[in-house]
Amino acid sequence: MKLRELPVWEKPREKLLLEGAGGLSNAELLAVLLCTGTREKSAVDLAAEVLSLDKATGLRHLADCSPEELRGIDGMGEAKTCTLLAAVELGKRIASSKKEDGGRITCSSDIALKYMESMRYHRKEHFLCILLDSRGGIIEEAQVSVGDVSSAPAGPREVFASAVRRGASCVVFLHNHPSGDPEPSKEDVDITARLTKAGEILGIRVLDHIIIGDGVYASLKSMGLM
Repeated sequence: MKLRELPVWEKPREKLLLEGAGGLSNAELLAVLLCTGTREKSAVDLAAEVLSLDKATGLRHLADCSPEELRGIDGMGEAKTCTLLAAVELGKRIASSKKEDGGRITCSSDIALKYMESMRYHRKEHFLCILLDSRGGIIEEAQVSVGDVSSAPAGPREVFASAVRRGASCVVFLHNHPSGDPEPSKEDVDITARLTKAGEILGIRVLDHIIIGDGVYASLKSMGLM
């Protein structure tokens, strides 16, 4: 049955206006963004197909979905793909903006909460170096490397290049564990020690190394591992 043939209370847009967005299923919310389906399937059917890209994670899969994956679905053209990916990115930014404090960092949890939503869904490890001035203000967020599901290479040269160039007083390292478990590995502890020594030579303090998991994080500083 086409959407136009459904009763008003079963059409996603009309249902949203009647009940609010909270009353819609994930497929119905996506259908509102997609607007239309194809001749063979409604917008809700198309949305359900998008959600089934990864049956194990469903909606969460969209957080790190590529344009190529979406466009591989019949009916998902460039416009629909861009709309969905833009909506996902806005969701990430809304979630992370709740914890922002004018870009000034006072403790490790500030960093962890600021970057949690943008990093927790990555399917590969991303290693970031957050550059700070002497008062804790964020100068720059430098992405050092993107690795595989279990590691992201980070040598002193790549890590401190931006910090030296931008005159940072101190840095915080940040990377994610795609497994969702932020427990530091021996490699995490070893590389932190090596980078901390390099920072001492350059006169740049390493304040912490934070590992982002799925809604949780670990601070090597708090754990006494650096």
